[in-house]
Amino acid sequence: MQGIGIIGCGNISTAYLTLAPLFKGLEVRAVADLNIEAASAQAAAFDVRAHTVEDLLAADDIDIVVNLTIPDAHFEVTRAILQAGKHAYSEKPIVLTQAQGEELRTLAAAQNLRIGSAPDTFLGGAHQAARAALDAGQIGDVVAGTAHVMSHGMEHWHPNPDFFFLPGAGPMLDIGPYYVTNLIQLLGPVRRVGALTTTPADTRTILSEPRRGEVIPVKTPTNIHALLDFHSGASITLSTSWDVWAHRHGHMELYGTSGSMFLPDPNWFSGDVEIVSAEGETTALETETHPFGIPNQENNGVAKANYRTAGLADMAAAMNADRPHRCSLELALHAVDVMTSILEAGERGEMVTLTTTCERPEPLTADTAQALLK
Repeated sequence: MQGIGIIGCGNISTAYLTLAPLFKGLEVRAVADLNIEAASAQAAAFDVRAHTVEDLLAADDIDIVVNLTIPDAHFEVTRAILQAGKHAYSEKPIVLTQAQGEELRTLAAAQNLRIGSAPDTFLGGAHQAARAALDAGQIGDVVAGTAHVMSHGMEHWHPNPDFFFLPGAGPMLDIGPYYVTNLIQLLGPVRRVGALTTTPADTRTILSEPRRGEVIPVKTPTNIHALLDFHSGASITLSTSWDVWAHRHGHMELYGTSGSMFLPDPNWFSGDVEIVSAEGETTALETETHPFGIPNQENNGVAKANYRTAGLADMAAAMNADRPHRCSLELALHAVDVMTSILEAGERGEMVTLTTTCERPEPLTADTAQALLK
């Protein structure tokens, strides 16, 4: 049993605290936050201890610390976790620069510690069904594709949306990780990228409570349209924008030499996956026979599968089995390289060649996923 501590008691901590009990080998024992009142509230709600950050890092019964702070703090907090001699699992994006990632890699290697990172939604039943179909050649070689995540921002619903519009966030680094990571697990690493990036508005007005009416600054691009050139030969168009009121694009589509595949939102574990053959025949893939494809909650009245902490559970199991974990540092750093290179390409107005690569994570079969659950 791995003792889990959480640093950062904002909105996302509720998902981890709620879902971690679904998995074997994990026991959340303590939470911490710079705001001790926030930590105390979550501790009381989920029957765990509330600590200062320093006390949590010093606790003998904490083996893995989950970093749920804001993106700009991810590197420093993860570094402190490793320096305390504990394994680290971070929310996305794990770092904001490759230099930060390399420092974490060196520090972890020197102490034989593990680093994992969200997103883990690619482990869901829908995305694993898509992976199996691609690996079986059901649409041939992927030639091209599209991925779209577009809305009108986070200020409409989030109680404290400020950080979403600062460097380290924006639609590319906040929502993009789900799409980029899923594309990597499906198609392999990216070779180079190009992009157009804009910031149509310098400020946003909060429309949610309790800060409705406050004006906050926008200091990162909010409208990004990118082209990803994969080592496999696939060319993928990726659009991430918080300047779109409505659209009719699918979340993700892949076009192969013998068919096309239509995939659901990679921000969730479930959804419909369809293949249309060269002859025009449509086949729906079975996604709910996979444990992480079974809906377990509702979102806006729609049944969804949400198994966040699956990546953490897989890391804990991998530690026990002495095998690589799927939500690896290498995967996370390559995804960060893709996203930061897209932003750089937008600034420079030219293609940017990536400096990193990674192996595709091992598929997560239904049996392996079931073994992670209680």
